[in-house]
Amino acid sequence: MTALICVGMIAGAYGVRGELRVKSYCATPSDIESYAPLLDESGTRSFELSLIGQIKNGFSARIIGVETKEQADMLRSTQLFARREDLPALPDDEYYYSDLIGLQVCDTGGVEIGHVKSVMNHGADDLLEVTVPGASDTALIPFTKAIVPTVDLAARRIVIDPPEGLL
Repeated sequence: MTALICVGMIAGAYGVRGELRVKSYCATPSDIESYAPLLDESGTRSFELSLIGQIKNGFSARIIGVETKEQADMLRSTQLFARREDLPALPDDEYYYSDLIGLQVCDTGGVEIGHVKSVMNHGADDLLEVTVPGASDTALIPFTKAIVPTVDLAARRIVIDPPEGLL
């Protein structure tokens, strides 16, 4: 199966004629339309997405076959995925979130801290959520060049240099 990358989400209906509110996770938000057809997480449902306009926190959009508010509401919270091969190659210091999941996290001395569980963005910098063996909670590591100087995808390893008290 081809690798899928989450590029957005349907936030719900927008109006009464089947329009949708769509949130884009793309670096250039409007690029989400160029990756159509988009897929659901399982890769079994396909969506031909057309952006209509920009609205607060995203776009208004149409999907072929969605004609009513009720149909649009049924798609609420559906994540939208693009095929990896349809996405652009990234510069050396940028990563798709999915590439970071599962990577080993070590400190600058080589001591293993844990593994990346998820990557989050709440409006400021990205955060790496790291599972730490023996800890009941995960650690949140700011994904900045100062704290995360090395990401080695080939070795499946991230080196962090956390400030005192972060872990």
